[in-house]
Amino acid sequence: MKKNSKIYIAGHTGMVGSAIKSLLEKQGYSNLITRTRLELDLCRQDDVHAFFEKEQPEYVFLAAAKVGGIMANSEKPADFMYENIMLEMNVINSAWKNNCKKLLFLGSSCIYPRDANQPMVESCLFTSELEKTNEAYALAKISGLKYCEFLNKQYGTKYISIMPTNLYGENDNYHPLNSHVLPAFIRRFHEAKEKGAKKVVCWGRGTPLREFLYVGDLADACILLMNNYEDNEIINVGTGLEISIKELANMVAEIVGYNGEIEWDTSKPNGSPKKVLDISKLSNIGWKAKMGLEDGIKTTYKHFVENPNRNER
Repeated sequence: MKKNSKIYIAGHTGMVGSAIKSLLEKQGYSNLITRTRLELDLCRQDDVHAFFEKEQPEYVFLAAAKVGGIMANSEKPADFMYENIMLEMNVINSAWKNNCKKLLFLGSSCIYPRDANQPMVESCLFTSELEKTNEAYALAKISGLKYCEFLNKQYGTKYISIMPTNLYGENDNYHPLNSHVLPAFIRRFHEAKEKGAKKVVCWGRGTPLREFLYVGDLADACILLMNNYEDNEIINVGTGLEISIKELANMVAEIVGYNGEIEWDTSKPNGSPKKVLDISKLSNIGWKAKMGLEDGIKTTYKHFVENPNRNER
């Protein structure tokens, strides 16, 4: 990408899209295109095609998605599958039809099988069954990455797909029911501290192992890969480090300043027992995450406190 290249960021108001936009601006990219959901509904094919025909972006960061935590994914699988497949296909297809030079598709580590060998390498896709609690979202993301792959094979496009691990950071979703585990912990422990609650109940057993990546680091990886990666194979983005959900809860509670009891509701789902990415391919390119988990949570919590009108999709 040149500094004056026309770059469209789909989903620029979300956590990932806003981080990419901010970093592009800091790095001197001056010709950025954005549209809010009210301005352009990505699920409407004709509107998306018209937008691409008019604007003719050279590069596209496809960070738009309908996202949510374990409850939202379990209760509304049809919505997650439909909306994500529609918006992905519309954007990717319109980029191809309008000769976009390169597109970066943001997938998710949930595409990998529930019982995949750990850490999960890119080649483990399709080797066994998906985790049922987010199967619909995973299938939608798999559809997007495979469409990019097939366009590359059939038409010679240069569309790349990256699979980030669990993300957190500024502009995250803190909805009490629909958020992911880390922002859910931040909100829950913060409100418990404010109310003086003696106990906070968390879902599951706290035993699953997870990997967490600060969204600013993901944005850095996205720009690096857009400029330097052209293989027609997916690539993982993560830290390679794992932490149990129980350890994460204790860390967030300490950072927030909550001193009460943490109780685990074992009647609630745990999700996959372990999800850690193999990041060898990305490491060989020369990229490594900069933000440690504890410092990243501190930064995120500071932003949470300083922005009372927090995102609650």
